[in-house]
Amino acid sequence: MTARCIMVLGTSSGAGKSWLATALCRWYARQGYKVAPFKAQNMSNNARVVATPEGGYGEIGSAQYFQALAARAVPDVRMNPLLLKPEADTKSQVVLLGQVDRELSALPWRGRSQRVWPRIAQALDELRAEHDIVVIEGAGSPAEINLSASDVVNLRVARHADARCLLVADIDRGGAFAHLYGTWALLPDDERALIHGFVLNKFRGDPDLLAPAPEMLQKRTGVPVVATIPMQYHHGLPEEDGVYDSGPGGSRGGAVHTRVAVVAFPRISNLDEFAPLASAGGVHLSWARNPAQLEGCDWVILPGSKATAADLAWLRAQGLDDAIARHAARGGRVLGVCGGLQMLGEALIDTVGVDGNGPGLGLLPLVTSFEEKKTVRSTRARFAGVQGAWQALSGVEVLGYEIHHGQTAQHPAMAAKGDVARELIPGLAWQNPAGNVLGVYLHGLFENAGVLRALLGGDAQTLEAAFERMADGVEQWFDTRILKF
Repeated sequence: MTARCIMVLGTSSGAGKSWLATALCRWYARQGYKVAPFKAQNMSNNARVVATPEGGYGEIGSAQYFQALAARAVPDVRMNPLLLKPEADTKSQVVLLGQVDRELSALPWRGRSQRVWPRIAQALDELRAEHDIVVIEGAGSPAEINLSASDVVNLRVARHADARCLLVADIDRGGAFAHLYGTWALLPDDERALIHGFVLNKFRGDPDLLAPAPEMLQKRTGVPVVATIPMQYHHGLPEEDGVYDSGPGGSRGGAVHTRVAVVAFPRISNLDEFAPLASAGGVHLSWARNPAQLEGCDWVILPGSKATAADLAWLRAQGLDDAIARHAARGGRVLGVCGGLQMLGEALIDTVGVDGNGPGLGLLPLVTSFEEKKTVRSTRARFAGVQGAWQALSGVEVLGYEIHHGQTAQHPAMAAKGDVARELIPGLAWQNPAGNVLGVYLHGLFENAGVLRALLGGDAQTLEAAFERMADGVEQWFDTRILKF
């Protein structure tokens, strides 16, 4: 078996590559094919824990995790062999086939490509040998000519897989036809031949008004516009990067009864886990970068962070530490997830140079010590003995995942004086004596229907329903002849 490959390229980041690749994964799966997603290199702090061929656990980008689910496939580290997790503007942690590679992390960007390409090509070849169709996603733009010599994610992959490529532009930004033509024009002739169709994404208005531009573009390039996709509000797929909110009108479910503010750190990670909150009825989800944006909220969430100490310093510089403390003192609910949990404690201790030292917010009598070894695993647990504002979680079973260098425990000096946090899941979840401040290491809390029912009295829309709507859209908006092999 050698899979046929279709590849989704974009004129820019945010053009809609991940969304379209996910939709195509489900569309091909509905045709009866055995489908796998693939993205050679992903840069994102949104990661998921998946099994490795050796029986352990590793990390891949969240987008490929969801694409695998859409393809009805088991997520696999080979689907995203290289994951770059930004820690600063000029520094990223390199994850190769699910595992942190410190040697690659220390290399300059252009120094990595020849080292990683054989592993990327092998992963793709193995997936092609096991599937009928591989849906490949590119990154950024294939016409980033400053990076073409060290490319391992766009047209080098397309050439290796002999992939049929679609080029997507975000028409809502304006200039879509120029973006499509300019991208095509910057490619060498042999790579232009790989582009089989143009896609206009995020269109608002009357499609008839696009004429005669698609025909003019085809005359100049020989490439047809094969789909015009309307703007998809609240499509149900978690965003790959960047924060998102409840959109026009606030709550997606009518009247608002719970206002949730998530603190948007510069190095926020795994923000996609809050997508179910954004789609839950009666919930208004917003992102806070200053104290005023916490006013009137019912819950404050401190999410995961790829640079806990640095993000905690940023939080203090904005004055958000005092605002969170005032919210907690009034009895408002505070939830910290992973890095957010670490911030809620008394101190961060780093003797190995992983993250950094610093005082915590002091809302939980805990201390976190960082270790070189990263904890990466899938975890099933049950909340026990929850009291106060989060009491509805008591007895609720949750399935989640852990990705963290820190290990958290009771503050020894405070515990000796009787000031202890109530441990709800051994080593994974604690709350303050008053019961309104909760910290958990488990990502994916709100992806558990039992948690949403306990805390909000209802369910969010399911991913399965979102995948089916996306595949329906492919049937509706595409000239599907371009998709058939």
